[in-house]
Amino acid sequence: MSNDNDSDLTVPGRACGTCTMCCKVLYITDFAKPAGRWCSHVKPGLGCSIYDQRPQTCRTFLCKWLQDDHMGDEWKPERSKFVISQMTEGGNLLIAVDPNFANAWRRPPYFAVIHRWILDGAAQGRFVFVRIGERCLALLPDGERDLGAVGPLDRIAVSRQAGPAGPVFTATVHRNAA
Repeated sequence: MSNDNDSDLTVPGRACGTCTMCCKVLYITDFAKPAGRWCSHVKPGLGCSIYDQRPQTCRTFLCKWLQDDHMGDEWKPERSKFVISQMTEGGNLLIAVDPNFANAWRRPPYFAVIHRWILDGAAQGRFVFVRIGERCLALLPDGERDLGAVGPLDRIAVSRQAGPAGPVFTATVHRNAA
């Protein structure tokens, strides 16, 4: 999903180029496009066929690889097979995975870094979620929670309680919470 965002928001020299992974793995509510399926307007490897008329959501989207100079070329979505983005609420991270490569995020070198994000983020009340099509996983310091199908209007709340061996986390889906 190429964009016309201010180049100050992207790492110098980085661009979407042939990558269109966000056009597959993300919800695009403007078109009622589900997560995990190609947008009908994308030409994989080429770009958007309605580029000049694409919705604002597509115009402003930037994946974390475009914005974070600590992420090497192996993190580019067309190579890693997932798109990482900041969620609108709470600074949480979303890893939207190509369903054809559902475990791509578990491979090295990705999982070690993601695990660090899980631990560092939770200490500050930020969490990591993995979306594989409609299915969503909450990656929490005390384990992974499969939340099942989570829609674009659903919200996920994470709570923490004291347990005998340390904090215990709970993730709850609030349906159609927009």
